[in-house]
Amino acid sequence: MAKKKSMIFPVVFMVLLAGILTFLLAVINEVSLPVIEFNQKIELQEKILSVFNILPEEATPQEIDSIFNENIKEEDYEGKKLYIQEENGENVAYAVPFDGPGLWGSIDGYLGIKSDLKTVTGIEFIKQEETPGLGGRISEPEYKEQFRNLDISDSSSGEIVINKPAPGGNIDAITGATQTSTFVTNMINEDIMNFINTRKEV
Repeated sequence: MAKKKSMIFPVVFMVLLAGILTFLLAVINEVSLPVIEFNQKIELQEKILSVFNILPEEATPQEIDSIFNENIKEEDYEGKKLYIQEENGENVAYAVPFDGPGLWGSIDGYLGIKSDLKTVTGIEFIKQEETPGLGGRISEPEYKEQFRNLDISDSSSGEIVINKPAPGGNIDAITGATQTSTFVTNMINEDIMNFINTRKEV
């Protein structure tokens, strides 16, 4: 009998402890969820403003949210979000989604192009799982800055971005990450060319 009593106490204690910890975790999750969602929203807004090259240096989250809401509108485009920069009620640039397979996982991003469809405003990657220090360098400023103000007016070959030293090359591939560099240019050429052709038909 004494042995049975000695077993009941630790079981009841563990059940109560598990219940209390579960309750505390639920409360913490409920309290922190709005903060997490706000931070995720600001992170995306920051990248879209960077794509349009209108992100002020050292902007606070509140400033980013305000600039985004004043200048950017959203539209559905093939099941994804298309972001449009407006000035005085006119569309001046688009942040077009692109995606495709990378070396270790999918790569998602946005390429900004002016409304004349001839010049890139910038590029940002929303998701990538490439090798740090190699393919992962697509997210570094040195690689992304190559796209800023890139002339894509000649799309007669069906490609708007080509890795150097190939003929017509306009982007330096990442050393040691040729496959990732090729994946990126392929998905941009496919998805952005599709967007450009769709807009030209409108």
